[in-house]
Amino acid sequence: MVWQVMAALLGLALLSAALTWAARGYALRQQLLDQPGERRSHSVATPRGGGIAIVISLLVAAVAAMWAWPAAAASLGVASLGLLLVAGIGWWDDHRPLPALRRLLVHFIAAGLLAALVKVHGGSWLLALLVLVFTASLINIWNFMDGINGIASSQAVLAALGFAAVLPWPWSLVAIALGLACLGFLPFNFPKARIFMGDVGSGALGYAVSVVLAVAALRTEINWLLLLVPISPFLVDAGFTLLARILSGQRWMEPHTQHVYQRAVQAGASHAQVTGMYFVVGLFSITVFNVCTRLQPRWEAVVAVAWISALALLWLLLRNGLRHR
Repeated sequence: MVWQVMAALLGLALLSAALTWAARGYALRQQLLDQPGERRSHSVATPRGGGIAIVISLLVAAVAAMWAWPAAAASLGVASLGLLLVAGIGWWDDHRPLPALRRLLVHFIAAGLLAALVKVHGGSWLLALLVLVFTASLINIWNFMDGINGIASSQAVLAALGFAAVLPWPWSLVAIALGLACLGFLPFNFPKARIFMGDVGSGALGYAVSVVLAVAALRTEINWLLLLVPISPFLVDAGFTLLARILSGQRWMEPHTQHVYQRAVQAGASHAQVTGMYFVVGLFSITVFNVCTRLQPRWEAVVAVAWISALALLWLLLRNGLRHR
């Protein structure tokens, strides 16, 4: 049984890689290219839409899990529907840009499905509400943060690794599948991008991370604040950048290049250097998370607030330092 599971997981990563290669060929034939521009961090036209490989791989994994665990088929089906909704609207947007409010409506529908699953499986109304808000947020956060080579998929791999270490079997397979699907895509996107993830992948990746987060909230006793620590590098950069734009009176829904990772690239750092920096911060984040999961709930919350506050201070220092270069 163990060898069968390991072979299936290896096959999942290989499937993701093969599908990414196929997606690149499709994008080139359809001239589905991201052109360089003022609000872009790349300098050459690059195919987009490679994230469809991650989506299909996760759906294949979900179907396999339905076959292996029939009792979970309904829940897996609902979660897969949410993934399809987010990926579908992203795929549409990759081919023909859509209004932001239309995309956001679909995001909230998908988030509502996941929140309903949490309530059905014994979560409180408060937890269901938190899942609704964070799912809709993470779908867009992963989209905002998918601006340089490798950053979105590598952070998803780290988050998956952190959650897999604390989830009981077989729930840990949800996180492991996410990490392996991203690993299959990553070589095509880092260090040199032969294809971008596109909205089909970035939004769906945010949703998939939310699914893992929801499973961890239901299947562990970890304080929900500590559960945010593995994704804190993205939460802090996206969240505080958005807050800064709102407070300064900017049109916060418009595309921009004000995230710290974008400013670092503008200041002369390479994509690999910046992604590496975020990887290190993410590695520290999941280490803090895993070390502290056996604390009493109130101390888990204290650690989470302290860690996110420290990252917020780091964000402020980097933002101000990069601004004055």
